[in-house]
Amino acid sequence: MIRLGINIDHVATLRNARGEGHPNVVNAAKFVMKNGANLITVHLREDRRHIKDEDIKFLSKLKSIPINLEMAANFKMLKIALKYKPNYVCIVPEKRKEVTTEGGLDLRKNNRNILKIIKILNNNKIRTSLFINPKKNDIRLSKLLGVKCVELHTGGLSRKVKAKRNISKDLKNFITCSEYANTIGLEVHAGHGLDYETAIILSKVKNIKEFNIGHFIVGESIFFGISKVIKKFKKICR
Repeated sequence: MIRLGINIDHVATLRNARGEGHPNVVNAAKFVMKNGANLITVHLREDRRHIKDEDIKFLSKLKSIPINLEMAANFKMLKIALKYKPNYVCIVPEKRKEVTTEGGLDLRKNNRNILKIIKILNNNKIRTSLFINPKKNDIRLSKLLGVKCVELHTGGLSRKVKAKRNISKDLKNFITCSEYANTIGLEVHAGHGLDYETAIILSKVKNIKEFNIGHFIVGESIFFGISKVIKKFKKICR
């Protein structure tokens, strides 16, 4: 069974639109866990456009809920991670002006800092992953940098699925990359732009162990309710 990580960033986006406290991010985390999520993912962006430091503070107190903190590869974010000790950290690329994450990390840039950050997180027993493009060389470099997991960027595949384009080469690449990662001892996760149709396709890739889904779940919940949406994804994950 594939684990389901639910990203609650856009619960915070909705809250921030009024500058008040509703909907409450901590309550959202508790609710989605009660309804079948296996972990909670939050991206603390440098501009704090949705999740805030206070959210991480209060979420970190929920010891029964596994927290996956997405963060940029810099030492300010590392300091926050070490302060609040999430269960997991996923290092992601971040551009201040992007609407959403545009692709995987460029592991040839800033790799010294990434290596230092991973070593420190590993030493503090925080499982670390890298958000990368589905490329064998990026998987190989991830292993050399010392992470335990990789999260493959599914945005390109998701866009093709939505546009009803041919995905046979893309799917074959995901299968190849997942098999390679598994062979060299890396756990494989998948995320970005996932909806029902793309999740069904990727659920058949046997080495993928975790989906991280946020925007679609929050958006679809407006019409059908978050409990029903999670239930549908859990069925796909099985």
